[in-house]
Amino acid sequence: MPYLVHSPEDRSEMLAAIGVESMEALLSDIPARLRIQGLDLPAGLSEAEAMGRIRALAARNRTFEDRLTFRGGGVYRRFIPAAVAAVTSKGEFYTAYTPYQPEASQGWLQAIFEFQTMIAELTGMDVANASLYDGATAVAEAAMMAVVQTGRDKVLVAGYLHPEYEETLRGFAKGRKFHVLHHPSSAGVVDPGSIEKELHEGIAAVIFQQPNFLGLVEDAAALTAAAHTHGALAIACVDPISLAVLAAPGEYGADIAVGEGQQLGLAPSFGGPHVGFMACRTELVRRLPGRLVGQAFDHRDRRGYVLTLQAREQHIRREKATSNICTNHALCALAATVYLAYMGPDGLRSVAGTSLSRAHHLSERLAALPGFSPAFPRASFLSEFPLRVDQPEALLSRLSERGILGGLDAGRWFPELAGVLLFCCTELNDPGALDELVEACS
Repeated sequence: MPYLVHSPEDRSEMLAAIGVESMEALLSDIPARLRIQGLDLPAGLSEAEAMGRIRALAARNRTFEDRLTFRGGGVYRRFIPAAVAAVTSKGEFYTAYTPYQPEASQGWLQAIFEFQTMIAELTGMDVANASLYDGATAVAEAAMMAVVQTGRDKVLVAGYLHPEYEETLRGFAKGRKFHVLHHPSSAGVVDPGSIEKELHEGIAAVIFQQPNFLGLVEDAAALTAAAHTHGALAIACVDPISLAVLAAPGEYGADIAVGEGQQLGLAPSFGGPHVGFMACRTELVRRLPGRLVGQAFDHRDRRGYVLTLQAREQHIRREKATSNICTNHALCALAATVYLAYMGPDGLRSVAGTSLSRAHHLSERLAALPGFSPAFPRASFLSEFPLRVDQPEALLSRLSERGILGGLDAGRWFPELAGVLLFCCTELNDPGALDELVEACS
């Protein structure tokens, strides 16, 4: 039954009912530094008065939208056209529930088909699935595809893959009983020749990120060629916006392309929900996890949309399915579809080009300041770049006090990058924002 807590006795009774000894035990999963002892509210307030006071307190918070943001690391603040919300908020679509196989309407199936088509075109691959949970699970699922396809039990991560993606990959590998090897990079990007000695008959795939976690541009074509020389698949984890200016995975012969689609019309939203994407060569389509939507025509040549190749999926093959993914992030995939349709190729090139030029301008200005220097001077980058900074913690604290979300501390995951901050520029960082950051760092 519901409890109305009016006294310490009521509180004790409530705690006993849920099997917890104290409020401290109830809140044990919340870090102590994030807790407050209570709100400073006078006794005897009505509900309306209490809510008014609470709203006033909440208004003192600084939200993501209130800050100048120069932090990326896999989650980015970009402009979202109003058309995205206008479509995704329609009653026919707006739900956290993704319809299962028998329930999928023609409208949903067409939307998913359009998403698949756009992702295939963006990556230059033959076929794309209906989406996955996020970029991390897309990488892990691609690795499992390679293991099953090749019959080998090892995958090689080359260079700076997003650390949380690699952590997810290792979790999947433990359950599916394959091994994850890592080839480090001392120059920010991978020397393709240096991975040759680690490529052998046991390697199912080489996984690399383009641009990598540090924002630096890898030699994707050479890494792909090295993998193929030893019979391994090449898995490219790509930034979708970067594909407006960089070669698509299909152009340099990658076997599987995966990535995170948050930048395609989704707000950062405390880290989710996001949408992963995956595309591959035609030869691998029966290894592709999740659902696939295809076109069909009746005897009158009328087009319809169907869930196709379902024999791969969990609801038919059970434990023998290609993976345990049996659905997709339909609403998030719809947002990405609307974004891509709205922006088009020219819009994507404009977004990427603006981000690139402003990031390079910011990098030059920051590197000229005392205590700042490029972490890898010879490496190329697009919209994100690493700088070595004296006293990075003090700098980030000072920027935060001024309402600026500064760079991401790469040393959090990589000890060799202690003192390196990753700064990011998107089209939302206008010249005035760059001036303000440089002035605050001076």
